Amino acid sequence: MTVAPESGKKRKSELASFAGDRHFVTALARGLEVLACFRSGRKTLGNQELAERCGLPKSTVSRLTHTLVRLGYLTHDEDSGKYTLGMATLSLGVGMLAKLDIRQVARPYMQELADFSHAMVSLGVRDRLSMLYIENCRSQSALTLSLDVGARIPIVTSSMGRGYLAIAGEAERREIADRLSELDAWSHREIMDGIDRAVSEYRELGVTTSFGDWQKDVNAIALGFQFSSTQPIMVLTCGAPSFKVSEDFLLNEVRPRLQGVVEKIKLAMGHQ
Repeated sequence: MTVAPESGKKRKSELASFAGDRHFVTALARGLEVLACFRSGRKTLGNQELAERCGLPKSTVSRLTHTLVRLGYLTHDEDSGKYTLGMATLSLGVGMLAKLDIRQVARPYMQELADFSHAMVSLGVRDRLSMLYIENCRSQSALTLSLDVGARIPIVTSSMGRGYLAIAGEAERREIADRLSELDAWSHREIMDGIDRAVSEYRELGVTTSFGDWQKDVNAIALGFQFSSTQPIMVLTCGAPSFKVSEDFLLNEVRPRLQGVVEKIKLAMGHQ
């Protein structure tokens, strides 16, 4: 199971949502969007493919890739005419991951839960209008989800996204809803209904769920948490193909363990 890359129309619309911000540097944003295209799992991409994914003219993309090659963020293969990520990009990622000590702290607890549930346990953060996986642990079972670190999933229909929305502030939820509705993926009412459901579910169950909402054959539950108001919201989720884990199993057996893992992570990170 893989996550489809975002369409060029969606990317272009998302950038357009910043049009009224006079401090927003469009050229910089476009360059970063080119780099972001490589997150979908494709190791090599040409200018035409990048133009389609970014929703930009090929001539614009050609100038961006030329600049990124000169700076070391991309490398260019003369024979194929395609690009791969350069070492400068790697240094950025390593620097970021090095700061995320929570990954090392959380991994053994996540693995224990994955082994118990025969599912995949993931840790994620918000990445604009998606959720980004920053750590994954799988059970020994061969039939778990195939998402890897760096994968991005919807913030509205996934349990992880709902876990984030459930504890985000009202202003942030409004901003997310407004930007999502501009992309025409869902109506504003559908988005708000999804957010209301996440909040209500979290209050009632202590977790958020997605039973066939994101992927029709995937069941998952999630729990968002935040160490302090100055640190980002993180979300821990447990999910698997629906024929492997039922809704009842996730809510009755996995839910208390998921909540326990979050408490262990908080304690290990020096927060109670």
